[in-house]
Amino acid sequence: MSARILLLDIEGTTSSIAYVYEKLFPYVRGELRAYLAAHWGDLETREACERLAREAGAASLNAFAGGSEKNAGVEKITAEVFRLMDGDVKSTGLKELQGLVSRAGYASGKLRSHFYPDVPPALKRWTDNGMRCCVYSSGSIAAQKNFFSHAEAGDLSAYIQGNFDTTTGPKREAGSYEKIAAALNADAGSVTFFSDVVEELNAAKAAGMLTVLLVRPGNKPAPEGHGHTVAGDFNAID
Repeated sequence: MSARILLLDIEGTTSSIAYVYEKLFPYVRGELRAYLAAHWGDLETREACERLAREAGAASLNAFAGGSEKNAGVEKITAEVFRLMDGDVKSTGLKELQGLVSRAGYASGKLRSHFYPDVPPALKRWTDNGMRCCVYSSGSIAAQKNFFSHAEAGDLSAYIQGNFDTTTGPKREAGSYEKIAAALNADAGSVTFFSDVVEELNAAKAAGMLTVLLVRPGNKPAPEGHGHTVAGDFNAID
């Protein structure tokens, strides 16, 4: 692999889809209401809730919640988060709130993020060989950093030299990958994007990046003729 920068998706690429949907998301659902009640006045919580409200079409959080009363706001935001999670919507406000709740879970030791066994040694090998490893995920940048810092295998955050989320743009649009290349001060052709989603890989390829489709256990089958390099893991990628 000649690319100097490796851009990694998380879910279905470095980590199992099952962990996200069977462990991480249920934890967020179970803890969200109590987290909002305890942190309603925190700036970062308010900003995430404000973004969520505006994404829902409201002029403000107070307008979305029907007033400034805390309990009503907590219930309204909780209901909206559950609705978006049920629809698997890649909302930036949703991802910010999920990241805040999961951060508390990592800090308490209740959560430890899953990575496939080939991932930690690959990150070390690539870094030792002078490659730059970066992440582009629908999860917020803060959530990404917590995810890599609290892995079952230990802290992997030192291997990640750049993080990108949906504030850069949708993962299925070529312009997002062009922005990432520019942010990395790199030619798109020097970046390889790894994902389990063909539509994301198509967008990256349209932006000029190299692409690799990860075929992990539990991932959806890819359509024939997708045109991307295929790998079952990172063991043969140097």
